[in-house]
Formats: sequence, structure tokens, C-alpha cells
Amino acid sequence: MSSLAFVVAAAAVARHARGAPQWWYAGLVAAVGVGSLIQHGPHPAWQAYAHDLPLAALLAFVAADAAADLSGRRSPAWWPAAWWPPRPAVWAVPALAVAPLVAVGPAASTLGQAALAVAATGLSLRRAWRRPRLRRVLVSATLLLAVGALAGNLGDRGGWCRPDSLLQGHAAWHVLAATALWRLAPAVGVHGAPPPAPPGATRPSSVGGRTADPR
Repeated sequence: MSSLAFVVAAAAVARHARGAPQWWYAGLVAAVGVGSLIQHGPHPAWQAYAHDLPLAALLAFVAADAAADLSGRRSPAWWPAAWWPPRPAVWAVPALAVAPLVAVGPAASTLGQAALAVAATGLSLRRAWRRPRLRRVLVSATLLLAVGALAGNLGDRGGWCRPDSLLQGHAAWHVLAATALWRLAPAVGVHGAPPPAPPGATRPSSVGGRTADPR
């Protein structure tokens, strides 16, 4: 049931979403929750795809969002500009690349997701260094993920995931990861600085349809 934390986080993100990037982000967070419910619940033969692919897509999305901000682009060309007709986005490519790894086995899929996680974390921390106004959001989200990952790892290795136990390391991972994704939401879609402004003018940047300091 702890997988529902992702669905709750997605609903909270969607409630305050500003523009298409945050709506896409909310959808991916919800998909992670649904995939987790499928894996930890009915566990059908295709459960690994339901669990791993949304997670890979979300990690690729976060990495691409940070890269877009760091590149200084006001309107990244790879963002879907409308709900219909659907347009391709480069962040979906790494997620699709994980599909054959899922078919190979859990170890290969885990390595693919780990690579995406490293990219997302590294770019987000670099973004925090470059954007002081986003630093608190990005660093706190990263810390929540780190603590959650530690709790989940200790739970998996230490046998905390017993159904009859109140101490559930993996459940703590779900809740902390969902909280981190909710915390990260205000930074989603905050993209780079616009072209240089004339001397003496301010330099606003686009933040979900409004202006804000690009730092």
C-alpha cells in the first residue's frame, strides 16, 4: 500500500501544476506508483515492465529537465507543446532503451536505471550550484531520496520487508521517494536564462508561464 504515496504525490503536483512540463511530471510520478502497485500487488508476468519503465522515464525526465535549464534554453525544443497531437520528447528515448534490459533480467534493468539515476542526480546537483533560488528545493529533494534509498536498501538486505512487521524499509523508501518527487516539483520546467538583456534591464526567465530570476 505504500506505493500509493506516489499517486498522492502526483495528485499534489497536479493540483499546483503550471504548464505542460509539470503535468507530464505529475503523470510520470503517478505511473511510478501504479507500476509499483502492480509489482508489489498482483505481480503478473509483465510486472517488471510496469515497474521499471515508468521509473526510467521519470529519471530521464528529471535529467533532461535539469540539462535544459543548465543549457540556458528558454523553451527546450523537446518539450511537448500541446496535449494533442502527441509529440516525441528526447527524455522518452532512454526509458524505451531500458525495455530490452528488462527482458534480459533484473540485474541489467537495475544497471540501466542506476545510470539514469546518476545522470538525474548529478545534473540536479549541478543545477543547484548554478541556480541559488532553486538550491533549497533541489538539495532537499536529493537528500530525501538519499535517505529513502538507504532505508530501502537496509530493509531489503536486512529482511525488514516482512508482511507481519511494522518496520518496513522498502515502504519507507516509497514514502520518502514520493515526498522527494513532490518536493522537486516547483523546480520542474524552470528553464535557463533568456537572451542577454539590454544594459540596465532585468533578465526574467520563463517559469511555467510566468517570470522569475533565472538563477
